[in-house]
Amino acid sequence: MKILVVGGAGYIGSICAEVLLDQGHEIAILDNLSEGHRRALDARAEFIEGDLADRKTTAATLAQWRPDAVMHFAANALVGESMENPSKYFRNNIAAGLNLLDAMIAADVKRLVFSSTCATFGPPERVPIDEETPQRPINPYGESKLAFEKILRWYDTIHGLRFVSLRYFNAAGA
Repeated sequence: MKILVVGGAGYIGSICAEVLLDQGHEIAILDNLSEGHRRALDARAEFIEGDLADRKTTAATLAQWRPDAVMHFAANALVGESMENPSKYFRNNIAAGLNLLDAMIAADVKRLVFSSTCATFGPPERVPIDEETPQRPINPYGESKLAFEKILRWYDTIHGLRFVSLRYFNAAGA
């Protein structure tokens, strides 16, 4: 399978890219290196340095590379920082993500794995948390991820964009 890993120079994205390559998939990594690191890139993957905020680069990457699926790990992800600079989180985690979705639709790419967060839930009313637990984020980071999940539902309804959201609780090993 041909897979574009967005944010593939970050911790989770780079590990995912490595596993996919080990399984024989063809991988390209799109990353602006603002949060990720060049040393985390697997040399077996094609690397495209670019930012989802740049519509032209994002559209050109999808149009030229034509992946079967996209895995979207690119995000700002610090809860405390999101409280100090919420616009950064809404711009990057929502607005830039829309550029990716529009480029996917234009390139007829209809499968997405989205790296979300448990922060979409806020403080749980009960445990364990499951898919039926109400989502009530208490910070801009969680709100940005929840908003993008809602947008994904609309893109599925309108464009047939199939997606799954991964809501991590703790990423160990970074």
